Amino acid sequence: MPEVTAPYAPGTPCWIDVMVPDQQAALDFYRDLLGWQGEVGSEEFGGYSMCTLKGKPVAGIMKAMAPEGQTPPPPAWTTYFSTASADNAQAAVTANGGTVMMPVADVSDLGRMFVAADPEGAIFGVWEPRSFPGAGIVNEPGALVWNQLSTPDPKGAAAFYKPVLGLDAAPMPDMPEFTGFQVAGRTIGGVQDMSNIPEGTPPHWLVNFAVDDTDSTVDALVRAGGAVLVPAFDMEKVGRMAVLADPWGAVFSVVALSS
Repeated sequence: MPEVTAPYAPGTPCWIDVMVPDQQAALDFYRDLLGWQGEVGSEEFGGYSMCTLKGKPVAGIMKAMAPEGQTPPPPAWTTYFSTASADNAQAAVTANGGTVMMPVADVSDLGRMFVAADPEGAIFGVWEPRSFPGAGIVNEPGALVWNQLSTPDPKGAAAFYKPVLGLDAAPMPDMPEFTGFQVAGRTIGGVQDMSNIPEGTPPHWLVNFAVDDTDSTVDALVRAGGAVLVPAFDMEKVGRMAVLADPWGAVFSVVALSS
């Protein structure tokens, strides 16, 4: 069901956003690639852009800002997980070996959030919703379809994300190389080791967008100045995928799902 009409269950990926040095150029890039609409936001929210698809929010784009005396963080997509209590989740991060990168803060009346890194360094966000639950469309072309953790320690990740987000780890029989993260028995994301990841790649959460045609999306990305990290390939029982980077280096995947 692409349109989200019910609140996200705690532990479910509910939002994604990306920080880039050129916000307007990124808005244009993702508009042309995935069909999003968006504009630079108000000063109240630091110019944060809430992008929409078919009138529903799907992702955020913001200008990368450097803390005083530091360089801006590298462009990257962040996955946010819904929670019933940001404060409790933040305490669990520290208690289980993670690092709080940006402590809990109110975002107007929209919700409360923080950003953290798990014990292996994979960065993620946590969102406690108030008036804004998260993405209004998922699992259709142009929208988020999957979130995947790559880590050198899948078992350690399972032990960390259980107390922090309530995620259960379970085998994925159709894809034995992956472990599934589940909320109330429903798989909401995956975990894989880094044996097939290029050396030097840090642990990370990868966002995956559904598209109608992977090959034409890859062609459009290359014409717009993006890079192909893993060329289009067919993944059994999933669809045709490719791992890409936007012109500023933020990495994401696209997939045309099998019917």
